[in-house]
Amino acid sequence: MRVYVPLTLSGLAEAYKMGELGAGPLVAYAVTPALREWYLSDDIEELEYAALSRAALASLRLLAAEPGAARRRVVVAVDVPDRAATADPDRGLDPAALGEVRVAGAVPLAKAASVHVDSGDAEADVAAAAEALAAADGGDDDAQFVVDGAEDHELLWYATQEIPNLVGLGD
Repeated sequence: MRVYVPLTLSGLAEAYKMGELGAGPLVAYAVTPALREWYLSDDIEELEYAALSRAALASLRLLAAEPGAARRRVVVAVDVPDRAATADPDRGLDPAALGEVRVAGAVPLAKAASVHVDSGDAEADVAAAAEALAAADGGDDDAQFVVDGAEDHELLWYATQEIPNLVGLGD
């Protein structure tokens, strides 16, 4: 199963140094039955993009909680055994939990398929969105508009071999 793990650039740097995304359980996003029902599509590529987008929003939440982090959303796509990722049945169709799964155990960075990161052009909008997130969660429509502005930026695809350059540890 492909899962999408939300991070920050500093979190990605730590994962690179440790050789794993964490000891687990990790919060990630995947094509779950609830996401399928919400998205109403059978196209697996569209569903995976929806899961990636959910992880990008979770990355934005991490940025809101980490003011010193570079203002770029980061998502790592990882393939894990189906049994390693489970959705919380009690959260069902809770809009905040769509596609959310818990990945048990350590996830070696070597299992990553790709990394998705905002371009530098997105930093101002991502910073504004991180700042507006709490107000948007509280129902402020203007703040939600600012958060949606970050979603207008597509995350760029990177091969896992490019991680050292992304986190400033490359040549």
